[in-house]
Amino acid sequence: MDILAHTLWAGAGIALARRRWPIAASTVAWTLTLAALPDVLHLLPIIGWWLVGDGSLATVRAYAIALPNQEPGLPPLVQLWSHHLHCVMHSAIVAGAVTALLWALPRSPAARPSRSASVSPGGRAPLRAAGWSSWWIPLLGWWSHIVVDVFTHSAEYYAAPVLYPITERGFDGLAWNTPWFMVLNYAALAAAGAWLIGHRSAPRTAGLDRHLT
Repeated sequence: MDILAHTLWAGAGIALARRRWPIAASTVAWTLTLAALPDVLHLLPIIGWWLVGDGSLATVRAYAIALPNQEPGLPPLVQLWSHHLHCVMHSAIVAGAVTALLWALPRSPAARPSRSASVSPGGRAPLRAAGWSSWWIPLLGWWSHIVVDVFTHSAEYYAAPVLYPITERGFDGLAWNTPWFMVLNYAALAAAGAWLIGHRSAPRTAGLDRHLT
């Protein structure tokens, strides 16, 4: 899926989650960043080549929007780094290893689940009560990118290497740049955004109605 749609879907998801749990603005920012990062990080070697080598901004732009087999020529080392960064950021194995490592790290008592944690008057349970901490939700932004790309890339259009480094082959799904899919995807995003805006004050109004009756 394109980077804008990835970010918007992650934004819709975290907007919905904030109605259930209080989530810090910094966590929201990191979630959106990790939802977009897999499609950005692999450009860094090319940008570095442009800044300190004999590359050009035109080459960076051409690579960012290139179709398969139409990428501009790059130095072998730049191409190697760019390719493997793309594979790393789209790998469920790598994301799983990072998730497991973070889970294994010692956590402070405040970050551990508490049986005595209560629900706030507004009906939103504290994140600590659900066993969350500030880096779990951003990880979901990364995971959402990987899962969505597995099915929205095809063998002819940069199939996501979800099992890298075991293999660089990916699932032959539906390419996100298929015109009807792009229309449907952004229509769904518009509908999700309209629903979130339209129901923004619904919980508070329902509570007031109950109080008045």
